[in-house]
Amino acid sequence: MPEGPSVRKFHHLISPFVGQQVVKTEGSSKKLQPAGLQSLWLQDSQVRLVLYFGGGGFLAFYNCQMSWSSSPVVTPACDILSEKFHRGQALEALGQAQPVCYTLLDQRYFSGLGNIIKNEVLYRAGIHPLSLGSVLSAPRREALVDHVVEFSTAWLQGKFQGRPQHTQVYQKDQCPAGHQVMKEAFGPPGGFQRLTWWCPQCQPQLPEEPEQRQFS
Repeated sequence: MPEGPSVRKFHHLISPFVGQQVVKTEGSSKKLQPAGLQSLWLQDSQVRLVLYFGGGGFLAFYNCQMSWSSSPVVTPACDILSEKFHRGQALEALGQAQPVCYTLLDQRYFSGLGNIIKNEVLYRAGIHPLSLGSVLSAPRREALVDHVVEFSTAWLQGKFQGRPQHTQVYQKDQCPAGHQVMKEAFGPPGGFQRLTWWCPQCQPQLPEEPEQRQFS
């Protein structure tokens, strides 16, 4: 799945075609006929099909899934790279009694957040991927959302500047502190399992219930 920064860069590159009319189509799709797009106007782009426009330019979409949509399917409130990203909604979602690595990949709250971002922000926040969101303190959830926005924004800026994105634990054998990195597939029961990298020392797993002080 392409992650938010890659999709946002693509969106920026094709934005000049918004408002133009398709005058010719090429390509093939199992879900729709490209010829049916001819004479239509490009109203918006959401992040491979070839669309030619009256202004002389064209767009080529490769290895994509296409379907008809009468309205935008992604709201700015859940887009991690949008100025309208709803932090409160994201924080509430992170408070669920399920592993935070599941919640971070839930596109209803973190649209554009993929496996690379998941692994990197959890490491930066010092949170074990299987820690339940319900046992994380409010400041730790706030910090995690900060890392999501900061890492994604930096990745997007790097793409525009031609700089590669360097990861700290994703597909690494050791973390920056020199500790051995673990790798395992995690995902909700019956759901898609995603490879996860984490450092057991930098990201210790929290107990499932908050520790309570004993009084005698």
